[in-house]
Amino acid sequence: MTKYSFLDDYSEGCHPKILEALSSTNYIQQTAYGNDEYSQQARKLICEQLGRPELAVYFVAGGTLANILIVSSALRSHEAVIAASTGHIVLRETGAIEAVGHKIISVDSTNGKLDSQDIETALAANSHYPHMARPRLVYISNATETGTIYCKAELQGLSETCRKHGLYLMLDGARLGVALSATKNDPGLQDIAELTDVFWIGGTKAGALLGEAIVIPNAQLASDFSFHIKQRGGLLAKGRLLGLQFVQLFSDNLFFELSHYANTMAQKISNAVIKAGFSLIAETESNQIFPVLPNTLIDSLKEDFDFYIWEKVDDDYSVIRLVTSWATNEEQVDNFISKILASG
Repeated sequence: MTKYSFLDDYSEGCHPKILEALSSTNYIQQTAYGNDEYSQQARKLICEQLGRPELAVYFVAGGTLANILIVSSALRSHEAVIAASTGHIVLRETGAIEAVGHKIISVDSTNGKLDSQDIETALAANSHYPHMARPRLVYISNATETGTIYCKAELQGLSETCRKHGLYLMLDGARLGVALSATKNDPGLQDIAELTDVFWIGGTKAGALLGEAIVIPNAQLASDFSFHIKQRGGLLAKGRLLGLQFVQLFSDNLFFELSHYANTMAQKISNAVIKAGFSLIAETESNQIFPVLPNTLIDSLKEDFDFYIWEKVDDDYSVIRLVTSWATNEEQVDNFISKILASG
């Protein structure tokens, strides 16, 4: 690539510790299908972080697969998902949830987040049974598609509302590392496990080559989950590859260190955008930045950097999305900032 990329947080391969572990264990024989010693160790390390040694933890290759597995295994055919209109399953998964037979009830929300009133409104608007699909699962992501994060009180409110109405609360954790490492964050992994029925921890965007860890605090949802993984084509014969990476991520706090670095680089860019006199469509809370910039400046930046043009504001301005990662080159961040400041 001739340009430096701020397109996403998985442009690089994996952290050197993971690459070294994959290489050094390459010729050590292991049992297949996630029954290897590395996957067992990874489950133990994650459960120690959660303070719940009994929890079910499963490793799969990617986030869309994790979402499909969770929703399709938890719901009956007439049951639906409530999600923010900006949610990943709504906009970025090619109708994967609908393809497995479940309606998504889309809710317009503030900064990509749902709250208790959103749930109450969605329930009231979808209650003409049996003529409407029954809402059964609430889908949220942390961090959200706009980089915002849920505080503990917000998660508690959602959890209480879901339990009041017999709904499952699911958390998409593709960027859970940066959410929990954010400066303004207050919940921890133990809180996530206590307040949700099922969630997953993203490895792909946190330094792994690939892989997500599905954690199922609700024992009812955990029952027979391994059958669903196999049936949906998600059970890797070489499950060791996933388990070994999570051993590295959850040893010596690496998962949170890498996530914190990504946030630090994002905040550095965000501060420069504000200093240059430009605005953001959302406060930078994690590793995604959404500046509103003149189209002339965007064209200039595009000569040296790759990023998404998120949406058009008018004929003169557009919103761009910048994403930093565990491996973002700070020198390139400084180069980007210098161009921003020079234009301000």
